[in-house]
Amino acid sequence: MSAPLRIALAQFDFPVGAVDGNAERIAALIAQARDEHGADVVLFPELAISGYPPEDLLLRPSFLADCQAALERVAAATHGIVAVVGWPQAAGAVVYNAASVLRGGRIEATYRKRELPNYAVFDERRYFDVDPDGEAVVFDVKGVQVGVVICEDLWFAEPLAATAKAGASLVLVPNASPFERDKHAQRDALLDLRARETGVALAYLNVVGGQDALVFDGASVLADGDGNVHAAAAAFEDHWLVADYDDASRRFVPVSWPVEHEESRDALAWRAVVRGTRDYCRKNGFEKVWLGLSGGIDSSLVMAIAVDALGAENVVAVRMPSRYTADLSNDLAAEQCASQGVRLLALPIEAPFQGFLDTLAEAFAGKPVDVTEENLQSRTRGALMMAMSNKFGGLLLTTGNKSEYAVGYATIYGDMCGGYAPIKDLYKTEVFALARWRNAVAGSPVIPWAVIDRPPSAELRENQKDQDSLPPYDVLDAILLRYVDQEQSREEIVAAGFDPATVDRVLRLVRISEWKRHQAAPGPKVSRRAFGRERRYPITNRYSG
Repeated sequence: MSAPLRIALAQFDFPVGAVDGNAERIAALIAQARDEHGADVVLFPELAISGYPPEDLLLRPSFLADCQAALERVAAATHGIVAVVGWPQAAGAVVYNAASVLRGGRIEATYRKRELPNYAVFDERRYFDVDPDGEAVVFDVKGVQVGVVICEDLWFAEPLAATAKAGASLVLVPNASPFERDKHAQRDALLDLRARETGVALAYLNVVGGQDALVFDGASVLADGDGNVHAAAAAFEDHWLVADYDDASRRFVPVSWPVEHEESRDALAWRAVVRGTRDYCRKNGFEKVWLGLSGGIDSSLVMAIAVDALGAENVVAVRMPSRYTADLSNDLAAEQCASQGVRLLALPIEAPFQGFLDTLAEAFAGKPVDVTEENLQSRTRGALMMAMSNKFGGLLLTTGNKSEYAVGYATIYGDMCGGYAPIKDLYKTEVFALARWRNAVAGSPVIPWAVIDRPPSAELRENQKDQDSLPPYDVLDAILLRYVDQEQSREEIVAAGFDPATVDRVLRLVRISEWKRHQAAPGPKVSRRAFGRERRYPITNRYSG
């Protein structure tokens, strides 16, 4: 009986543009896989050399040349093990999304991705070509025939079928697949299907880490040749994943495989926004963050995320009471900061707000008080928070949620000020659910229960409640989910039982708020249809269906 083939999957973060650093790390990891884990073959994620997605960096010839030089350095250092490394391969005037087989100090073979995703967050056809003469890549490791396909290739039957036909019994699948809720079940069903169609075993490796609005969850997985899908690796965590593969049975035996134990929607969403916030801050040179803490649910949840992401010592909360701020709001903000060990500052806005009113008094003479004065309070707070960030350093987090961004219930240059928006892709009902989940996990109130239980209010006028201006959040979010995430028409939403006047009002608010969303800070994507790079509607748009 032959010895099993040991494979190592490098579920790590390879930052975009860090070509030399990524190459140096990959070379070190190859040696570690060989020397510490005894691996015969090691797999790295899709475009590990360049990071994913490199976007318009791929239009720079110097960037592509640097990627090739980096891969060649890695290849020269690869001995005593086979490595499969993803990189952008320039070939004359075209560029391929490629994965190369490295062995014996050289590049032995290169596979070029055949199916280029061009939907949702993906723009691969903008940058990459498909090789019309591209063939399956199969190579021998200890008598096992190993093939490679890349990410989207797996979602189509033909690339894997061609690789199996070329003789592969084990296929390595490097991926850069962003997280979204409910995706794991769909992926596992696909692995089961493809393995049973072809009889090959699949080692599916996904990259991990935050990249602007995208968060990659890792959650790598193995599928035996009979379609048995093993438990996924721990999500949102950097890990070596090691397994032994038996070619006779086409089955894997995990050797070092930290398993994901908590796959609830709230648990994964929480870890996504925490990892996204942490990586955005640190990759952009921010060790500290600021946020305005109102005593409301949104800012309270953002502060809890920031603490989990960066540590309480690196979070500063600022309370900015106005003439309309309830004493309870001040008390709840102080309570949360005390329980989490976060520094709390107080900057009352009455004086600067009154200064605005005095300056505008003559120009506004004869005009009734309206939303203008409400927005002035928010913009006063935005100016103060940006001043603190400028003076003392650190990134300002903005605290708006997806419901608010959808209907424009947020003040541009006010509460929308900030460099990153951790809950931008969470509807208000999801914000409440995530707050309850976080408290349940902690076993004690991370977010004061009174914050969760009180009616939401912007506190920009006397006795203001969100529901004075918006439908109840359960109704609003249900309409938004259908319209934004599921792309349903007005007629479909009304047919589902929603009041036509309410639907018309909500859809109109979504349309007229597009200009605000185009100016909003990025935030981590957790849904299948996030505002920003995934949902790109024109600002000037007369379509109302």
